[in-house]
This record gives sequence, structure tokens and C-alpha cells, in this order.
Amino acid sequence: MVFQVGIKFILGIALTVGAMGQAADEYQVKAAYLYNLAKFVEWPAESFKNAQDPIAVCILGQSPIAEAFETAVRGKTLAGRSFLIRPLQDVRQSGRCQILFVGSSERKRLRSLLEDKAKGVLTVGEVDTFIKEGGVVNFKLDDGKVRLQINVDAAAQRRLKISSKLLAIAEIVKN
Repeated sequence: MVFQVGIKFILGIALTVGAMGQAADEYQVKAAYLYNLAKFVEWPAESFKNAQDPIAVCILGQSPIAEAFETAVRGKTLAGRSFLIRPLQDVRQSGRCQILFVGSSERKRLRSLLEDKAKGVLTVGEVDTFIKEGGVVNFKLDDGKVRLQINVDAAAQRRLKISSKLLAIAEIVKN
């Protein structure tokens, strides 16, 4: 039942972005997706120090998603873990993150940013070449709707397990 509600929520997000105002609401939708992605990804045990460690969501580059995500997760927990949002200046700090969102402002540095295949870090981006460069999840705009692309090989390299239920609603890409 909870799963059905989660998938319906994710699908509803994909369908509503076109009906909303574009710029700010696009990032509200992406923030909601980011929160819901965490529900359908399993990280390696060593990704957390203990059962109370928060899920660290790091934002690399300039992006309105940080504020939208903070609003989306305010007061929410997932499996007893709160969310911690960290702005990053350098990708070398991403080892302390469970989710690394790479903003479109980092487009030119994308290849070098994704060379580090840090175990247990779910990389999420919003650039057309993000998946091809080795990112795990990409937010793709398609006719005003946010769609998911998932690179299953990149997820496996990072030892992330993505639910087949999430994969069923995404465009699957392999290396």
C-alpha cells in the first residue's frame, strides 16, 4: 500500500510539472523526486556510520533545488533518518554524501566530476550528458515534464541497489 502511494506520487509529479509554472516549480518537482528516490535506493551498509546518521544530500553547483529540497523534506524522515543538506564547492567532499546532486552550472566539469566512482554515492544530475558521463540518475525535461533516466551500470559500480519498481517508471540506460 505504501509502495503504491509512493509510485503514484512519483508518477503524479512527472505529470504535473507541465501544468505548473516552469522555473521555480520545475525545481519543486525535482526536489520531490529527489526525496522519493531515497525511498527506492538501498545504500551499502558502510555508507552510514550508524542507524541514526542522516541521509546527506549534497548540492554541487548553483541550483535552486537546494531551497526546494529543504522545503520538501522539512520534518520528514526516512527509515528513522533525517535529511541533511550540504552545499559543496568541491566534488572531493562527496564521500560524506549519500546523494550528490550536480547542478547544470557544472556542465563543463561533468566528466571530471563523475570520474570518482565513490561507493555508496547516488549521483543525480540535470544535464543531457549526465548519464553518458557516468551519473546514476538524470532529470530529463520532456515536453515540460520531468522524467527519470537511470544508468544501472553506474549504480552497480557504486554498489547501489535501485528498486525494480523505480526502474519500471524510468528510462533505463546501460553503458
